[in-house]
Amino acid sequence: MTKKQKKMLYRIIAALALVLVLKLLPPLPASVELLLYCIPYLVVGWDVLHKALLGIKNRQPFDECFLMAVATVGAFALGDYVEGCAVIIFYQIGELFQGVAVGKSRRSISALMDIRPDYANIEGEDGRLEQVDPDEVEIGTVIVVQPGERVPIDGVIVEGASTLNTAALTGESLPRDVRSGDEVISGCVNMSGLLKVRTTKEFGESTVSKILDLVENSSMKKARAENFITRFARVYTPAVCYGALALAFIPPIVLLLMGQPARFGDWVYRALTFLVISCPCALVISIPLSFFGGIGGASACGILVKGSTYLEELADTRVVVFDKTGTLTQGTFKVVKVCPVEGGTEDSLVEAAALAESWSKHPISLSIKAAYGKDIDAARVTDVEELGGLSVAYVQGKPDAARLNERLDVAPLNLQKLFVKLTEKEEAR
Repeated sequence: MTKKQKKMLYRIIAALALVLVLKLLPPLPASVELLLYCIPYLVVGWDVLHKALLGIKNRQPFDECFLMAVATVGAFALGDYVEGCAVIIFYQIGELFQGVAVGKSRRSISALMDIRPDYANIEGEDGRLEQVDPDEVEIGTVIVVQPGERVPIDGVIVEGASTLNTAALTGESLPRDVRSGDEVISGCVNMSGLLKVRTTKEFGESTVSKILDLVENSSMKKARAENFITRFARVYTPAVCYGALALAFIPPIVLLLMGQPARFGDWVYRALTFLVISCPCALVISIPLSFFGGIGGASACGILVKGSTYLEELADTRVVVFDKTGTLTQGTFKVVKVCPVEGGTEDSLVEAAALAESWSKHPISLSIKAAYGKDIDAARVTDVEELGGLSVAYVQGKPDAARLNERLDVAPLNLQKLFVKLTEKEEAR
């Protein structure tokens, strides 16, 4: 919960405690009792009264705050202090639950869409990198993307080679190898080499901006049920208020004209009761909250729903087409079979492959190291060279160049574009 929500929780607890204490006290004079019950009422409901007054000031009084204020103040006027406090307390409890649910949904969506770049690197004349706001980068500017950083703006690589993690945008778990001349989209994570990218779009028109705009404005695409309830509330709320007003005054006036006791207090009480039970706040809140909670729940599962209208359409969906990688699969690899060449063993092949992959974070590399299942002796791996998007090479000991080239030409050990330079000593072993 946020600090504001925690404060509301404390206010609710304090108001409940005060009402219980006052309820246990012996009978007091009416004026004293009214003042005492005003304390828990104002502790928990002062913001409702404030919003109701602002609505009246802005000539838009007909909302749930206005109805709650009228109903609870009326209950106090009739001497039902406990009932007045209880109504405002339960209303605030409902508001608290709503706020917590919405907050969780927003956090889920934010976590899912945590792809916004904070800056872009521009190389100065002295060779130093300057971090600037992506919005300030013009089309055609060469930006530098270091390993571990997100690509801030769409563009074309003019120098360098690397591997990009595109899972947040495409769902593809397998990293994408890129080199000079390849197009890259914003939001991808540069995993290995340094890249220089010439921008082809402004930040506002880049892929990451369009996705973020789509998410942030998803609430604008309202479902049919939401649009209906909005129109309904605009008509229903003032109708209820005017109906309660008529119920409070018309019957007693008619009774007076008929020569019977008016009992204004009874009819005002009935009108206030009518207001409380007819308040549409639960109806107005429940439908948007349900859709927002659904969107947030889907985002927590890695599913991005662009708006409530699309969530509503899913109820009538009969056929769903999925992308497999990263959607139906987890994007993790596992070595299921080892096929050594004649004269070799499975253990030696897996060991050689694990050594070759010892410095790589590629998903296939991780699966090979997991299949090896032993601690890799880093001392056996020297002169590591990672050719971005092509291969990883390592040298064990001091190889014979002629013999090495012959070995690679005849039977290269190719594992996800890897090659292994082995010494004659290792071959003989």
